[in-house]
Parts: sequence; C-alpha cells; structure tokens
Amino acid sequence: MLVYIGLFLSAFGAATLLPLQSEAVLVGLLSMKTYSVGFLLMVATFGNVLGSCVNWWLGLKIEMHKDKSWFPVKREQIIHAQALYAKYGSWTLLLSWVPIVGDPATLVSGILKEKFIRFLIIVTIAKGGRYFVIYLIYYNIFAI
Repeated sequence: MLVYIGLFLSAFGAATLLPLQSEAVLVGLLSMKTYSVGFLLMVATFGNVLGSCVNWWLGLKIEMHKDKSWFPVKREQIIHAQALYAKYGSWTLLLSWVPIVGDPATLVSGILKEKFIRFLIIVTIAKGGRYFVIYLIYYNIFAI
C-alpha cells in the first residue's frame, strides 16, 4: 500500500510547479513486476490529474490579486495569454503532460476560467495517455 501512496505523491507533486518526476517512479515499480500494471497506471494518473486540478484552482483564485503590485504576472501578460487561449482553445491542455510548459498551462487555464469539467476530461486524457505510452515503451523495450 505504501508503494501506491508513494507513486500517488510523486505523480501529484510532479503535476504541480514542484520539480518532481513521477515517470521514473512508475518505471521502477513496473520493473519490479510485483504490482498490478492497471492499478499503477490508475494511481499515477489520478495523482497527476489531481495535482493539475490544484494548479487550475490556484489559477482561479490567484486572479483576484492581479492588480496588486506584488503579483508576478503583468496585466498585459494576462491579456496576451487570454488571446492565445482564445486562439488555440482548451485543446492546449492536451500538452499538460509536457515538461516545463504543461504545469503552467494548467495554472493559466484556471486564470482564464476554463470550465472545470472540460479541463478535467482533457487533462485526464493527456496525463493518462502519457503514462500508458510510458508503460508501452517500457513493456516493448524491457519486458521479457
């Protein structure tokens, strides 16, 4: 049980703005051939999606401070981000799994008030798809 909690926490943390990585944890657990592959993928996906939901929520709440002098994002930058989001839409969340750009994208989607259900569906597809691809790569290269 602790193994699954550790995987969940690494996946959750990796989805926030913290510099963590869950892929190595997943591959390490897959290599042990002791745990259910399906359950490992579900736990990793759930943790990672939940971390992204925290980013979305923070983006939603942080906007009320956008006119404060300490706010790290300038009004012009928010307007620019809104324009890009309007141009490319919520489908940019399919890139939420990409290192460096994915986590901020989930935060920006909250700032721009993306509908939560759409956010949740797209991010779950992206994050779950990434873990499934990692499993397929591992299985095809290392599994005997």
